[in-house]
Amino acid sequence: MELLRGFEATGEGHRIALPVSAQHLLAFLALHDGGVPRGAVAERLWPDCTQRRAAANLRTALYHARLRGRAIPVESPGQWLRLAPAVRVDLRYARRSARQVVAGLDRLPVSCDAIVDDLAAELLPGWEEEWLTLERERWDQLRLYALEGLAHQLCDAERYLSALQTALAAIAIDPVRETAHRIVVEVHLAEGNLASALRSYQHYRSFLQRELNVAPSPKMTGLVRNLQRM
Repeated sequence: MELLRGFEATGEGHRIALPVSAQHLLAFLALHDGGVPRGAVAERLWPDCTQRRAAANLRTALYHARLRGRAIPVESPGQWLRLAPAVRVDLRYARRSARQVVAGLDRLPVSCDAIVDDLAAELLPGWEEEWLTLERERWDQLRLYALEGLAHQLCDAERYLSALQTALAAIAIDPVRETAHRIVVEVHLAEGNLASALRSYQHYRSFLQRELNVAPSPKMTGLVRNLQRM
């Protein structure tokens, strides 16, 4: 099952067509590895319905999920619901990879493109469900730290282009986040591209002033203080 870049359920090499309610149910369970009580599932997925209506909606969604998505079995031990452990969910693998990057890779792969692509992927884009808000924030924070950590490692290894592209992927997720912009400046400085470093700093300073009416931190400004005096 894929949750990154959009929802997709597949079985035996074929895409499984599911109604929206079943998609929401499977995605919700995929985000909670240990399972969730039935009542909590109904309440979270249908918060504006009465308890009876939410329970009925859950039964309908579960019926369609089991009827059409047999390759993605839903288990129901007692009053709990969970995906079968054998179901492969892309987000789980991406989270594991991100945590490994945050901890520091023992050895950088020849190409980090696949890692960066997964970390740059948004969780269920286009879905506006309230229960996704916290899960998106968790994923965003994890992948931001992973991208920044990877960019630092690439810079230390003098793989400057990859370091820049990785830092820019973090900026695309959170344009106001200073740490990612700071890495861009640091990479330019490490390469000896002083003008590029100063220009990146100035662009970020102008962006912050325009969007939030604040200035970069002293740590950020300190990177280019000597350049501004030249």
